[in-house]
Amino acid sequence: MSISASMRSRIRQRAQYLCEYCHSSEEASTSQFTIDHLQPKSLGGTDALENLALACHRCNTRRYNFTTGVDPENNSTVPLFNPRMHRWNEHFIWSGDRLRIIALSSIGRATCKRLDMNDDEHDEGAIIKARRLWLRGGWHPPEHDLIDDN
Repeated sequence: MSISASMRSRIRQRAQYLCEYCHSSEEASTSQFTIDHLQPKSLGGTDALENLALACHRCNTRRYNFTTGVDPENNSTVPLFNPRMHRWNEHFIWSGDRLRIIALSSIGRATCKRLDMNDDEHDEGAIIKARRLWLRGGWHPPEHDLIDDN
């Protein structure tokens, strides 16, 4: 079964046009985001709405078909962040300068590492540069990420 245009539209609207992992804005991207299978089809996942998430190409590529990651703080294997099961603000916050995602939990740390959400492999990777530009334009971070910010 392929994912219909109307289903894709519902998924994009539900996600508020943000990557459900790193909260990048689809509007700021050069291409439409992808539909990610939370439980990959290769591992028995389906095209059901509750198994689908909006993901930027960067996060989708790095997540691949992984459903778990290693928490670098204690080396335990934990589930990756699942936007149907977890609340983003319980696992992640933005750094004071709003450029980096800070993990708050084992799930957050494993997801940040697996998806390399801050381009930690580079001195200043492309995602940090992009966030800096989005911040200047007033498009970043999403307002609902800052609800608890005082």
